[in-house]
Amino acid sequence: MYQTLDVDLGWKEGDLITFLPVILSLVFFVIHWFTAQSEGIKKRFYARYSFDEASIKHIFFTKYFGFISMGVLPLVVCLLMLDGTTPSDYGLTIIPKTTFFSVVWTLGLTVLVVPIAYMSAKKPKNLVNYPQIRAKVWTEKTVFINALGWALYLFGYEMLFRGTLLFPLTDAIGVWPAIAINIALYSATHIPKGLDETIGAIPLGLVLCLLTLMSGTIWIAFLVHVAMAWTNSFTALKFHPEINFIPKSKRG
Repeated sequence: MYQTLDVDLGWKEGDLITFLPVILSLVFFVIHWFTAQSEGIKKRFYARYSFDEASIKHIFFTKYFGFISMGVLPLVVCLLMLDGTTPSDYGLTIIPKTTFFSVVWTLGLTVLVVPIAYMSAKKPKNLVNYPQIRAKVWTEKTVFINALGWALYLFGYEMLFRGTLLFPLTDAIGVWPAIAINIALYSATHIPKGLDETIGAIPLGLVLCLLTLMSGTIWIAFLVHVAMAWTNSFTALKFHPEINFIPKSKRG
């Protein structure tokens, strides 16, 4: 007969506040990722619409789905299952005494990261995948949909990593263990995007976690991330040789 060591599998008080956010982060990110990468879903859009319109609608669908799957649903589950918690416990709040701190760091980081994102976005290897909307002709409507899509997606993304995952674990196991788990999962999600982004996510994740905890809100992380994404996306649009923005005044 084989033997095993004694393992206490009993559910202890306080386990849920650690277990639930980690599992939710994994499950809902996986749901989002494989939905966004689904060739079957993509083909449905391209079978129904012209190439440009299909690209716009498909990418916006993936962004909106990310907002729901990573932002809304995990938060709702936590609010229902973790007694006594409110959205403010996950960083969805405005704290007057940290507002100036948030504004200063948001502006400071934006000034720092936007030029870096601009320079990186011009590189040929970046233009292979960006802008994600591959419509050959962009209009003012395309620009708006692209900007809105990124904002929705990144709100969900930051709500998951800097909200649902970070705050409960910090309360349960302490600041640094919570940050270590956060960075590990956050960096791992960048693996499909290559070594550079995977490594870059480590210091960025650390900074964003610290600023989130110090401000008590997710807004610094969200706004800085949006600034980076918009810069990358619209810089790629400008320099992509096969994609053009044609304003209404120049269209027939």
